[in-house]
Amino acid sequence: MRPLLLLLVLIAGVWLWRSRQGAADKSPPAKPEPRKPLDMVSCSRCGMHIPGDEIVIGKQGAYCSVDHLQQSES
Repeated sequence: MRPLLLLLVLIAGVWLWRSRQGAADKSPPAKPEPRKPLDMVSCSRCGMHIPGDEIVIGKQGAYCSVDHLQQSES
């Protein structure tokens, strides 16, 4: 009975030691850098605000889509 108890204590000790090693090796994930805000531009046809990198530029201003560009400038 005594060797069995000693074996169980030894197994529990090894298990605890290994579980703590694994937790110490894992570092928290790096936080992604926050995105910079984009300039918002209003459509010259409908007035909807859209990000500056999605605008369609025309002769009379900026538009939210090619359809609004064609409707305003044709």
